[in-house]
Amino acid sequence: MSESLLNFVPSAGALDGRKILVTGAGAGIGRAIAKAYASFGATVVLLGKTIPELEVVYDEITEAGGPEPAIYPLDMTGATAHDYEEMSRILNEQLEGLDGLVLNAAWLPGFVPFEQYDLEMWQKVMTIDLTANYLITQACLPMLCASEHGSIIHSAHTMNRAYAGAFGVAKAGMAAMMSIVADEYDNPDRFVRVNTIDSGPLRTQMRKLNYPGENTDSLAEPEAVIGPYIYFMSDDAGTRTGEAIAFGKVDADFVWPGIKVESA
Repeated sequence: MSESLLNFVPSAGALDGRKILVTGAGAGIGRAIAKAYASFGATVVLLGKTIPELEVVYDEITEAGGPEPAIYPLDMTGATAHDYEEMSRILNEQLEGLDGLVLNAAWLPGFVPFEQYDLEMWQKVMTIDLTANYLITQACLPMLCASEHGSIIHSAHTMNRAYAGAFGVAKAGMAAMMSIVADEYDNPDRFVRVNTIDSGPLRTQMRKLNYPGENTDSLAEPEAVIGPYIYFMSDDAGTRTGEAIAFGKVDADFVWPGIKVESA
């Protein structure tokens, strides 16, 4: 079933009227997700720390005829609980709610032996890859509960192996957190769909930086794995929640069947 989701293409306008927050939207898979959501009618909130990158994605969406997105600059390294509460207040005030949240932002500084792992680096990775996701999820849940289409998607990546350090620990923690949230909100009174997607290695800048000897031409582009992100954000997913979808390594030449929608 998970493999078939790579080929999933919803009907045109499947996300019309939806308001979706995407973290790490300035590059890589976050950029691809944001553009795909907009192409199906969603108003996307582009969250990231690098404004010029977010502005490029903004221009790409508007030039393709998508709904005008919003840019929300935020550096997760130093953001406080108050910053996320303020973000929630602003989104609720200006967009009148939120229908979807994609927890995609992450930071992998490199591979380091455990006994040499610096405490400052450990704390920074855990802040960005785990604690920030807890804070942003907690801040957005009231809006997602109020929506008829509330959905959370986490870009997962299992790395329980040597030298993964804090990144591996944070991602394992995220898997647990998503399971807990999914279980708590799997009820008819306050239902929010919560799922995780592990796309496997993709041709992104973060991948290139951390695997300098790898031939990135052997990896799929981020746009190749858009299908499941749209599926779990749309009504097609129904009440499927608490699932963890993993694809391994997607063929480098795989093209998502709905890519033509971007130029429509």
